[in-house]
Amino acid sequence: MSRILIVDDEASICWAFSEFLTDEGHVVDVAASAEEGLKVAAAKKPDALVLDVRLPGIDGLTAMRSFRDLIGGAPIVVVTAFGNLETAVRAMEGGAFDYLVKPFDLDQASSILTRALEKSKPADRPTQALALDDAGSLLGSSPVMQDLFKKIALVAPADVPVLITGESGTGKELVARAIHRHSRRHRGPFLPVCLAALSPSLVERELFGHLRGSFTGAGEDRKGLLELATGGTVLLDEIGDVPPSLQVKLLRAIEHREVTPVGDARPRITDIRIVAATNRPLSDLMASGEFREDLFFRLSVFQIQVPPLRERREDIPVIAGHFLRQARGVEDGSIVLSDETLRELQSRPWVGNVRELRNTIEHAAIVSRGREIRVTHLPPPSTPGSTGQATRPDQEVQDRIVQWTSQELREAPALPEEHSLHERFLELTEAPLIKTVLEQCGGNRAAAAQRLGIHRATLRQKLRNYGIG
Repeated sequence: MSRILIVDDEASICWAFSEFLTDEGHVVDVAASAEEGLKVAAAKKPDALVLDVRLPGIDGLTAMRSFRDLIGGAPIVVVTAFGNLETAVRAMEGGAFDYLVKPFDLDQASSILTRALEKSKPADRPTQALALDDAGSLLGSSPVMQDLFKKIALVAPADVPVLITGESGTGKELVARAIHRHSRRHRGPFLPVCLAALSPSLVERELFGHLRGSFTGAGEDRKGLLELATGGTVLLDEIGDVPPSLQVKLLRAIEHREVTPVGDARPRITDIRIVAATNRPLSDLMASGEFREDLFFRLSVFQIQVPPLRERREDIPVIAGHFLRQARGVEDGSIVLSDETLRELQSRPWVGNVRELRNTIEHAAIVSRGREIRVTHLPPPSTPGSTGQATRPDQEVQDRIVQWTSQELREAPALPEEHSLHERFLELTEAPLIKTVLEQCGGNRAAAAQRLGIHRATLRQKLRNYGIG
């Protein structure tokens, strides 16, 4: 049994959460403001603190240090209805164990508190946060973006290699820049290297440098990018395009933090952090022998999957408005997107993701001469074939269902009523559907239930039935 203090000004949340935790055997104290919460914490030291960000008087993030002075290393779980990258970073830098985004699922919150109580996380990080400027913002409030912000905040101070995956145009470089800006290396250089843009004969020289006379035309010594980035972060973009002959040398550079220029036998010590990004499935490349498994495991100490724009359509109005202000150079809201235009933007497939959305808004800003962007000002949407991406596999899924059904009818033409064909089909398809949606929603069951179009209680029962944690 543990004592938990909930500091939140929404009485309904406090009551529901308090009842839930009490049923699980905890002792719960409640406060409606940070000031009141500090008094309760001083009188009854909690084993864990649930702290809302937006509170009357002192806000939750500002009050974290005062709470930390009173409760020591007890874990703090931050709650917010307006999560963004800066909120996540400030929470983690302030020593929070985790943070929840409203509306949250009580089972999910209980699971986080259980882990927090098992392993407290003391505040050992500086509380000053670094904000991204407008040009490098990661925008969005959808559940998948909240999960992305949390992962960036968690890994930024860790100084380990990070592998960023995602479709082209999703913003993988923005994620890499955010990791750098919120790391201890933020005062050092950030060097993005697009490996796909370099010819195989130049990659080694660019990354590792060379000595004078090491090849025809090498008139002087030259440092490579890995050495020039000492003290900072290197983004190896399109890591799947690294030539196999260079992968061993790159693995050694990451493991031993040293580089050996072309034509030199003496390695040079470097102090860099490697962040890699790719839109290619490295698992397929490893299976075909084009990518080394040991390099993959070294690069993927921490993996971040950047969601495609079609999985966070609720973020499109905010992102589109941001690009429109940049294109027109105005901040006063004098240029707006019509309601019909916003509906059109949210209905498009966006095979080119955020990059395509930006191009679309910039095009519309040029075409439009008035104060409102209309649907007629938008260029036609890109089609899957125009970007080289595969067609959406709806037809393939339907074909597989027909094949499976025909096979089942041939092998078992008369099934008992309790094992109907329909039930067998649901068992095969519903579990992976629910699991995928839950993962894409960052484990937020309330958001997953909304996306699936079912009640949270129904989702909870199905998770139990299928054994999905």
